[in-house]
Amino acid sequence: MQQVLAVWQHLQRRLFPALQEEIGELTDKDRQFIQVVGLLRLGPLLEPYRWSGVGCPPKARAPILQALLAKAMYQMPTTRVLLDTLKGRPTLRRLCGWESVGDIPSESTFSRAFAAFSAGELMQKIHQTMVQKHLGSKLVGHVSRDATAVAAREKPAPKAPLAPALPKKRGRPAKGEVRPPAPPTRLEQQLRRRLEENLADLPKACAVGCKRNSQGHQETWIGYKLHLDTVDGDIPISALLTGASVHDSQAAIPLAQMSAQRVTSLYDLMDSAYDAPAIHEFSRRLNHVPIIDPNPRRGELIPLDPARRVRFRERSAAERVNSQLQDNYGARFVRVRGAAKVMTHLMCGIIALTALQLYQMVL
Repeated sequence: MQQVLAVWQHLQRRLFPALQEEIGELTDKDRQFIQVVGLLRLGPLLEPYRWSGVGCPPKARAPILQALLAKAMYQMPTTRVLLDTLKGRPTLRRLCGWESVGDIPSESTFSRAFAAFSAGELMQKIHQTMVQKHLGSKLVGHVSRDATAVAAREKPAPKAPLAPALPKKRGRPAKGEVRPPAPPTRLEQQLRRRLEENLADLPKACAVGCKRNSQGHQETWIGYKLHLDTVDGDIPISALLTGASVHDSQAAIPLAQMSAQRVTSLYDLMDSAYDAPAIHEFSRRLNHVPIIDPNPRRGELIPLDPARRVRFRERSAAERVNSQLQDNYGARFVRVRGAAKVMTHLMCGIIALTALQLYQMVL
């Protein structure tokens, strides 16, 4: 965290005064954008996107990446709005890295760069590097796990036909009869698989989702579901995207595997949707303490003991992060199609929120 504090002090004492003298007054949002960009260490992550010396040299990718972060932070719904803003706001244009209007790439160039970033999962790698660098050596108290709906403007993918179920013999088995066991569930299989295998198994196509809101009413949407792990300080450390129809519990074990590679934590906090024996077991395998709100569908409801109930209140961090992404970092303005591009769009907001919350921890 000393590195985060050093970056913040450099921005406050040197960079902000120099920029204001050079390009004029900076708004609070401009200062936040500079803070986010100042915490990025792209380095080798951008090497695959650099010009290889064959053909016409493309536009530099670093300013385009910074402009995509600005798109999320300034709540711009489309690339066209972003380009119009860059042309009309010299301050933001120069902060992104373009001196004149003629330097700004075209909309098609932005689209090609965005597609390349999505295919290479660049934003996910940037976020992972940021978390491991600034939180990897820190002991984290609580990991709060939750999911949020992401509405998209595309048609849901057709459902794959279900495999015909084998006929079951009715009644009790005869003496000496051995019946085949039931096939393992996805959660039971996830206990035995690596992270890459679990991620590949999760459905990612656009689908129809349904959930019950806090008022008890059912809501439906077409699109995706963003699953997040959030630690103390409202810092998202892991994220993955699935189709909207995937139940929250199906992403719990892959998220736990992902977070365990990035930080050392003590408690896993989850709501009743994650109350499953496999999730409890995997959390204990990681030497964590699972604190999961009991689900009444599992028979007798046994409430959490008072100490765990008090610690469970820390899970409100997950709700705040989901709300921040929806209201202030572009999660409501998904105008791209396909899981890879939707995830890149969402990760721009997650990167910005992560950087700003890291600054809050050292101030």
